[in-house]
Amino acid sequence: MKILLLSSLLAVPLAALPQPIPDNARLMGGPCEGCEAVFEYGDRTLAPVDTLPDFHDEGPKIRISGTIYRPDGTTPAAGVILYVYHTDQGGIYPRKEGDTGWARRHGYIRGWVKTGKDGRYTFYTLKPGTYPSRNAPAHIHPTILEPDGKYYWITDFYFNDDPLLSGEQRSPRAPRGGTVGVLKLEEENGLLVGYRDIVLGRNVPGYGE
Repeated sequence: MKILLLSSLLAVPLAALPQPIPDNARLMGGPCEGCEAVFEYGDRTLAPVDTLPDFHDEGPKIRISGTIYRPDGTTPAAGVILYVYHTDQGGIYPRKEGDTGWARRHGYIRGWVKTGKDGRYTFYTLKPGTYPSRNAPAHIHPTILEPDGKYYWITDFYFNDDPLLSGEQRSPRAPRGGTVGVLKLEEENGLLVGYRDIVLGRNVPGYGE
């Protein structure tokens, strides 16, 4: 029995096993359900570019890029991990059998990028659908993990042509991450392309304490 159990554990990819939260991890900006998912990239080597699992499915393909800056707003930030997840075309967070950790809530359409010296990030995915209830605009959830262990959510990515966007979502008074998350997508070589820069800690309560 012990041999069989060991064999079954060895058959599970390391990326599928629950990830421990590092000792230096510090959640900033108040409670955040699911922010711990930023640590769930397993044994993969992260890069500034990632392609989410849905990208080759049917639907509007998008590329989102930007630069992550240090709190001064001008110096590119290296070694920052950006975790994103979103719904499928039907507005559902799709799950797979055997999902562990936050994949059971966030679904499998998720990815991680890690900035280089230039602070740049890019991810490819499909434009998400709205929830079936259609009481909220389509969006992409982002979480930041800094090299020193600070992690926190920032304002969602939205799309400017979404009629469900509220005035506050279009023009928030203090967007977390320093910039409005509403993207204007423009077609480029068959892709819908959007840009958003991010400033570490900007408008995140308690960040500088």
